[in-house]
Amino acid sequence: MSFPKSRSQRGFTLLESLVALAILAIALAAVLRATSASTNHVDALRLRLLADWVAQNRLALHAGRGDWLPVGTQQGNEVQAGLKFIWDEKISSTPNPAFRRIEVSVAQENDPQHALRHLSGYLVQFPRR
Repeated sequence: MSFPKSRSQRGFTLLESLVALAILAIALAAVLRATSASTNHVDALRLRLLADWVAQNRLALHAGRGDWLPVGTQQGNEVQAGLKFIWDEKISSTPNPAFRRIEVSVAQENDPQHALRHLSGYLVQFPRR
C-alpha cells in the first residue's frame, strides 16, 4: 500500500540530514580548536608578564640601591607568582664613565635557552660625599 505524497509532508532526506550534521561537526571542531589556541595564548602571555616583572624588579633594585656593578655578568633566580625564573644580567661600560649599561634576560627555569623577556637600562655612578 502506498500513500500519496503531498507537498506539506515532504521533509529532509537522510543524505541531506547527514550533510547538515557533517557541516555542523566541522564548524564545532573549528570553534574548539580556536578556543584551545586562545587558552594556550593566555598562558604564554602570563609567563611573559611575570618575566617582565622579574626584569623590571632587577633594574629597580639596582637603581634604588644605587648599585655600581662591575662589568661582567651575573646570574640568579627569582620566584614570581609561584613560578621560578632565572635571570641573567650583562653589565657593560659606556663611553660616559659615569654610566653602565645593564641588560637583563629572564627565562623559565625549565627552559633557560628561551628568554621570555629582555630589558635594558643604565646605572649611574653618583659622586660620593
